[in-house]
Amino acid sequence: MSVTLRRMRWWDIAPVMELERALFPEDAWSPELFWSELADPDNHWYVVAEEAGELVGYAGLAVIGDEGHVQTIAVRRDRQGRGVGRTLLSALLDEAARRGCREVLLEVRADNPRAQELYRRFGFTVLGVRPRYYQPAGVDGIVMRLKDVQRRLAAYG
Repeated sequence: MSVTLRRMRWWDIAPVMELERALFPEDAWSPELFWSELADPDNHWYVVAEEAGELVGYAGLAVIGDEGHVQTIAVRRDRQGRGVGRTLLSALLDEAARRGCREVLLEVRADNPRAQELYRRFGFTVLGVRPRYYQPAGVDGIVMRLKDVQRRLAAYG
């Protein structure tokens, strides 16, 4: 089954929150945070991934000057490993390039090697570690960067 991406809208927040709480029970975002991100389309861009009209993932990008920041990528557990995350990340990088970003940054949990490998395949490199970044579990955050978004996107996207 193929995945379809579309812009996230306010009516997506309830199903997004179900997935958010299922995937990130300790540190889930609040509905208010999603509302805030969606209310600022000049600086934030969010998409949902659907299969047969059913939400299977979502992702968000923040743009500050010429830097993009991957805010979140989430894929339903039963759809992980099937290219949904890759499709979402490609869309974020396309949007970052369209908005003139030179580089894209992100933080990823140290205990999420699958996501780290996805980012490496796209050309992201490790900048450093933020100790105990993810609370309340105290999991380190690995800071990664993709330089020259336009060129890297052509090579890895």
